[in-house]
Amino acid sequence: MFQEVLGAYGLNVEKFKIEPFGSGLINHTWKVYSEELAYILQEVNTEVFRQPQNIAQNIETIKKYLDQTAPKYLFVAPISTSDGNDFVVIDDHFYRVFPFVENSCSIDFVHRPEQAYHAAKQFGKFTRMLCAFNVKKLKPTIEDFHNLPLRVEQFKTALEQASQQRIKEAKFAIDEIIRHYDIEEQYGHMVDSGALNLRVVHHDTKISNVLLQVDTGVGLCVIDLDTVMPGYFISDVGDMMRTYLSEANEEEKDFSKIAIREDVFAAIHKGYMEEMDPVLNFTEKQFFIYAGKFMIYMQAVRFIADFLNGDTYYKTNYADHNLVRGLNQIDLLNKYIAKEPEFEEIIKKINQDRLSESKTILN
Repeated sequence: MFQEVLGAYGLNVEKFKIEPFGSGLINHTWKVYSEELAYILQEVNTEVFRQPQNIAQNIETIKKYLDQTAPKYLFVAPISTSDGNDFVVIDDHFYRVFPFVENSCSIDFVHRPEQAYHAAKQFGKFTRMLCAFNVKKLKPTIEDFHNLPLRVEQFKTALEQASQQRIKEAKFAIDEIIRHYDIEEQYGHMVDSGALNLRVVHHDTKISNVLLQVDTGVGLCVIDLDTVMPGYFISDVGDMMRTYLSEANEEEKDFSKIAIREDVFAAIHKGYMEEMDPVLNFTEKQFFIYAGKFMIYMQAVRFIADFLNGDTYYKTNYADHNLVRGLNQIDLLNKYIAKEPEFEEIIKKINQDRLSESKTILN
């Protein structure tokens, strides 16, 4: 496989070392390197991305736009094959090659607030640079990816069809999801009223999808662009809240380790809004805190629905894996909601500091 794929790019496989790379759970990724050259080779998971051509078309369309409007921006797009193709296709497997960005690194967990700040700033910058782009030119790469009403309907269907044993085991989780139906109802009102503008958003803002400078930790750009498509800013902000705020991730069984770090929340807001403040309208800014509830709740709904369905979507390593994941996210959600008053004060202080800085500059 490696010889055929690399050969399509004019590369001699015998001159390179090849080893698995990164921590991504969807696509298979390898680093291909020699003393002089380095690339990233990736196989697209077509079980998740059923139309990889849409990914290629979206990336190419955005690249052309940024080449014209922001030519200095580091946009890591796949390299074309020697024949000008976007992919190498072997037995219905889709492969592509990216340039490797020297002096860059990625991390899997947020250990310090400044890491969250640089990541949030990069995701905000990406959307801001595309604020004048015609979002209708992009195709969905995963249909209904962050469609919360659909996820809640899927949960209700799963609940109707689930075995009594699974319903009994998941009773607390089911009750909590029902108790928080207002999160889905608010989302519906927001979308129906036009309060949210459709924008180009990343949709998968985990910290590993940002390249950082090795020496300084400063953000360079966002990567893993397969989920870039039309959406709402709450998807990107919410996913950062879900994955950055607690050091314990969704796999943690000891829920006492799930804790909301207020300094990380402040870092996310500061970094993102430094880029997006001029772009978001007044109404959208009022939903910044809601974004966290939106994404955490949706993930809890998806985990519990899958448990009720008999674990048919997410890979599991033990009997109650999806139930534990769902309970984990419910605990995170409740702790997040309890912190909303503090979040309001944090945002108020950041805005006051920003206003003071602006007045100082003017004077």
